Amino acid sequence: MNPSISQLITMPEGKTLEFKRDISSPKNIIKTLVAFANTAGGRLLIGVEDDTREVRGVENPLDEEERLCDLIADGILPRLVPNVELISVEDKTLLSVEVYPSGQRPHWVRKEGLDEGVYVRLGSTNRKADRELIAELKRTATGTSFDELPLPDLSVEALDIVAAKQLFKGKRELGEREILSLKMLTEAQGHLVPTIGGVLLFGKGREERFPDVWI
Repeated sequence: MNPSISQLITMPEGKTLEFKRDISSPKNIIKTLVAFANTAGGRLLIGVEDDTREVRGVENPLDEEERLCDLIADGILPRLVPNVELISVEDKTLLSVEVYPSGQRPHWVRKEGLDEGVYVRLGSTNRKADRELIAELKRTATGTSFDELPLPDLSVEALDIVAAKQLFKGKRELGEREILSLKMLTEAQGHLVPTIGGVLLFGKGREERFPDVWI
């Protein structure tokens, strides 16, 4: 069962929950929403003191809701569409922004760009993602596993197709279609290239590219 707003207000800030007094610091709000979308989702409650949990509410809630929606639409790429609601608590009005884990990860702060503006949630903090983490976010969003990633600097000749056919001899005939279905090759930039898994299994220069691996 999902906790009520009254219950949420008593909970500590964490991976999926944050409080803001108002939207006077839009940059921090945008970072939080980006981090929620890139991690496990979360809820931002505006109109609550983050240290004392005092419910202050927001003034001119309809205007603030419109301003917040404009900030989200203009400040985040790819476009993020969270659930924004006005909620009454203790005769005051709060702004609730609920973000779901995004299938378009990574999202980033528009003004900072893709290289510098990707954030993830670590505990109750927003942390800037490095290049490796950005790549991992892309993989998890598309459902692509590490061994299926292409190696675009290599060609089909980097695989020992003869050895692969020998291994499968008597079990199945290995043609281009079968090799593709086994994810040993994939298309990248209009060309067939080996995958990491293909090179790990049948790469002619496997030890040079992956010196620490053993089969």
